[in-house]
Amino acid sequence: MPNLRRYFGISLDLETVPFTGSRFEHLAGRGDRQPVANVVTADDLIAVQTLSVRIPAQVALDLLEGDLGLRMSELLGRVPHDVDMVEAEVTDLGDGAPAHTAWRVLCDQPGVGWVTAGKLLARKRPRLLPVYDQVVRCVLERPKSFWLELHGALRADNQALHRELMALRQAAGLPATVSALRVCDVVLWMHHRADHQKGRCTET
Repeated sequence: MPNLRRYFGISLDLETVPFTGSRFEHLAGRGDRQPVANVVTADDLIAVQTLSVRIPAQVALDLLEGDLGLRMSELLGRVPHDVDMVEAEVTDLGDGAPAHTAWRVLCDQPGVGWVTAGKLLARKRPRLLPVYDQVVRCVLERPKSFWLELHGALRADNQALHRELMALRQAAGLPATVSALRVCDVVLWMHHRADHQKGRCTET
């Protein structure tokens, strides 16, 4: 819980600055709000920068003004915006699902890897799709399919993990707009980031 409060800047002293990622969800009123839930906006592109990634300029322009943006809007229109991962079906997340197709489309863009693609989609669907990067992949020992394995973990034992994450959110004093997925991400990332950055693990 202290790591959650530190990350999001809850009850910090005046000299302590929260992590920039604390603004990821809420910058400019959230990426999944109507009427922008199915449109990649300039605010979304700035939001992913708070998580230390950047969309290359040409790709950003295509998302904002070109065919790539139209393709993403079509796919996002088929991805539920009001469903938590724990409530979703495997078919919402696996190969062939609109969410997975959107991730593939983004990964195919020059200079956009799996981390950046996932973060942009997490901005648009924070309840359904998780932030996922090298640090979290490392601490979880490189799962084969993170979305599906996390989905299974959240649903196991009568959704025990999901309920635990919600309890952590409440205990830390975070707003309900911080999803269970984001709580999970921050807890894992804060736990492992120092060791990862110092090269104490095998992830690259």
